[in-house]
Formats: sequence, structure tokens, C-alpha cells
Amino acid sequence: MRWSSVSLPKHGDRQLFTGTRRKWCIRASSTEFSSPDPPLAPLQLESPVGQFLSQILMSHPHLLPAAVERQLEQLQTDRESEKQKEEPSTPSTDLVLYRRIAEVKANERKKVLEEILYALVVQKFVDAEILLMPTISPLGRVKSWDSGEEDDKLELLHSPEAFEMIKNHLTLILGQRATDLNSVAPISKLRVGQVYAASVMYGYFLKRVDQRFQLEKTMKTLPFGSDEGGSDIRQRMPDESFPSRGNDRVLDSHPDDSVVDNSAWSPGFGSGGIGQGIKPSRLRSYVMSFDAETLQRYATIRSKEAISIIEKHTEALFGRPEIVITPEGTVDSNKDEVIKISFGVLRRLILEAVTFGSFLWDVESYVDSRYHFVTN
Repeated sequence: MRWSSVSLPKHGDRQLFTGTRRKWCIRASSTEFSSPDPPLAPLQLESPVGQFLSQILMSHPHLLPAAVERQLEQLQTDRESEKQKEEPSTPSTDLVLYRRIAEVKANERKKVLEEILYALVVQKFVDAEILLMPTISPLGRVKSWDSGEEDDKLELLHSPEAFEMIKNHLTLILGQRATDLNSVAPISKLRVGQVYAASVMYGYFLKRVDQRFQLEKTMKTLPFGSDEGGSDIRQRMPDESFPSRGNDRVLDSHPDDSVVDNSAWSPGFGSGGIGQGIKPSRLRSYVMSFDAETLQRYATIRSKEAISIIEKHTEALFGRPEIVITPEGTVDSNKDEVIKISFGVLRRLILEAVTFGSFLWDVESYVDSRYHFVTN
């Protein structure tokens, strides 16, 4: 089953990406890894192009955009070359072989494209001097993370309007624990991984709508006017919150009671009163002015490559979930691992995930402008 949903090492450090599962624990005042060279990202890039880009990002990160441009030009040349080839005129084993070779080459290009996107997302974290969370090992005990400065950096990467939405997202997931960040609780690692992947998708959606919002705000064409105070919005849209289920939050301190509440990230919004701690959001009111078709389009991840990156990155971070479907059709999650994690680290993970999704939207748009692959 797949997930669905820094102080940085110096450029001279040897390792950038790694697929090795590393034991790690985070204490209140320091970060301690079993390896002296923590990787910049949990996902290992496997293709020759991906490994080449990893080395560029490690040693000369300022050259990565030029290296990506060259690789995209090569992908475009290869794709056009494949299109110009003519299939054998008569059905035969040659035709079957031809089509199989073409399929293999197309899959190779897709993998290279995914790794280009991932390298560009990681570069954005590097440029912001933010360390991605390392792989959580099977024995991981995540107590706390002295990351106040890191959290501040993550917050500043979003517009004020988008960050209001993110704060509401955090409140819905953490509930009353949002202000008790030092508290440690046993939580299902599967649930944390699901929330992480869902938050990546939420960040992708949020960046997409925020770009449109900021453009209309600059052009003074917002449907509720350009009033900075947003009073018109509050009068027209008094019900500003995501749907709330009272005290039923996405993550509970008891792993057996943990649930993934889609209302915490789904851009479908729905209706409901303003929950405790949930503040009115001008951007959310703007989104609610969309018709159903527009909202659905903005809530859709546009490419299979982006979906694959979310799955692979989450799997590299939390491991492959072990779920057994019984003959009766029920899901046996008894093998699901429980980790002890502080709510401060949980907040950090969610902030990182939302930012990862925001960066993914940016790099997907950038790459598509040079090598068209987005279909939605």
C-alpha cells in the first residue's frame, strides 16, 4: 500500500540523498543522528540523471537550474525522436518489441522527470536554509525538536493570507495540543504519514489558489473588493471555518483513536460553525466564491509525476505502511507501528509538508513551461 493521500550540511558534505534507514532521535536541546552526515532529503534518487543532480546540488547548488535546463532539453529531444519513429508496417514480433522498447523509454523519461522535480523541491529547502526531517526509523522515538527558528523560516515562505489558512489547518489537526508542543504521546506512524501526505496535497492546493488570489488582489479584482480589512468578506461569509467535529481531531494522543479527518485538509470545505481556535480567513472566503467545477479543478494535483513524488517522499520518510486486508475484507492494522512523538515535532512535520506541497506546485509549473507534461 502506498501513501495517498536547517542549518544545512556544508556543500562539501558527501551525502545528499540516501535510501538507508537511519536511527534517529530528537531531544529538547539538540538534534542527534546516528550518522555524522545527515542527508538533505529522505528519498534516494536512483537514475543516473537523478544522481548527477544530487551531486550538483551537493557541491554547486547554484548550477542546478542550468543542469536541469540541459536535462529537460535532452528529455524533449528524446521524446520528439520517439514520435518521429515509424512503427513496423506489418504486425509481427518486431511490432511487439518496438512497442515494448518505446514503453520502457517512456517510463525512464517519467522517472527522470520525477527526480528532476524532487531535486528542485529540495533545492528550495536548501535555499531557504531549512533541513527536511530525516527518515523515521522503525525504532524512532521523536521527543521534541528545538526548531523555533526553523518553524519561523517555514512560516515566512507563505503569504500572510495563506499562513492564516495554514494556522487553521494546524489547529484542526492538533486540536487542544496546538499550544502544548512539549507534550509527548504515542501515535500511529501510519496516521502521521497519512496526515503528512494530506498536508503536502493541501499545501499544493493552497499555493495554487493563493497565486490567483494575490494576482486578483494586486489588480483589485477580488470578488469581495480590495479592502485590506476584509470586513466585506466577513459580512458576506460569516461562516469561515473548515467543518469542525468538536473534539474529534485528526490526531489523538491515543493511537487506537487516531483518525484522518479529511476536513482538515480537503479544499471541499463544506459547512459548519467556527470551531474553537479557528479564525476567519480571507483567502478561504475567496476560495468559497469559486463554483464547484473551478474548486474541483484547483483541488486536483495536475500530474502523475507530482502524485508519485508525494507517495515516494512520504514512504521514504515514514516507511512503507504494513497493512493486511483479511479475507473478510477488513483492514488489520495491528502491525501498525506506534511512535512516541511530541506535538512540537508534529507541528514541524505539518509545516514542512504544507511547504513541500507549495514548492511542488512551483517546480511543477516551472518544469512544465519547458517540458510539457501536465495533463490537468
